[in-house]
Amino acid sequence: MKTAVSIPDEVFEEAERLAHRTKKSRSQLFSDALKEYVARHAPEEVTDAMNRVCAEVGGVAAECVSPASRRVLERSEW
Repeated sequence: MKTAVSIPDEVFEEAERLAHRTKKSRSQLFSDALKEYVARHAPEEVTDAMNRVCAEVGGVAAECVSPASRRVLERSEW
């Protein structure tokens, strides 16, 4: 789909440089950037995906997982 948007000149120039450096078309760069932005602002989709994976794998963890997880959490700064 084609669309027209207005962006500040400096953002456009930075995007042009990045597209050139990454050997992507400007359209591909803007599309990739927008996909990433949307994904970052839709955390419920990430949670839903993780829940689906957990449901497929099952709720039973290996016996070593809980003690190992506990040790990591105890060493982590909160």
